[in-house]
Amino acid sequence: MYTLYYSPGTASMVVHLALLEAGAPHELKLVDLDARAQRSPDYLRLNPRGLVPTLVVDGQPLSESAALLMLLAERHPQSPLAPPLGTPERGAWYSWIVYLSNTLMSSFRLWFYPQDLDDTPPVHAAVQHKIESVWDHLDAHLAAHGPYLLGERFSGADLLLTMLMRWSRNMPRPATEWPALERLAGRVRARPSWQRLYEIEGLREW
Repeated sequence: MYTLYYSPGTASMVVHLALLEAGAPHELKLVDLDARAQRSPDYLRLNPRGLVPTLVVDGQPLSESAALLMLLAERHPQSPLAPPLGTPERGAWYSWIVYLSNTLMSSFRLWFYPQDLDDTPPVHAAVQHKIESVWDHLDAHLAAHGPYLLGERFSGADLLLTMLMRWSRNMPRPATEWPALERLAGRVRARPSWQRLYEIEGLREW
């Protein structure tokens, strides 16, 4: 049994989706960010950085959503989260997850929390340009080798990418304006795990 500390629509989303895709028994603990529950003493004992998500695995609290996705794939090899170990596809899968974490997730942190940098229009524009350049790269890859990041095979990397695409929905140019990315999002959003997560977390907008 896993315990996931989550907040709707945040980076916990991909971990929740992975649990659903794996059919793994789990319980959910809501962290109310508006009430600053992530800074409560109880939560800080689990996650000293005060960030979401935290996944308790065999009594051990772990963090970092991309790492948790990889861990769940390893613990549930029968799931569609990752190709089998030792295959070329598995190596590509690791590469995509690290790429998405290093490029998009870090850039979105600066987009949503510009105070972490010098909060000026040129800096904000530079962050937007960086995110859009990643969409360019991903769209070209999917157009040539899709429909998923690993070709015909769906994986947890597509869950991570679609979550990050969702984060762009209110940007000047959301990810769904790139045609191959829009097609991928449609496929992932049609999966039972995505629809079930929306029901559980009470999400409405794409």
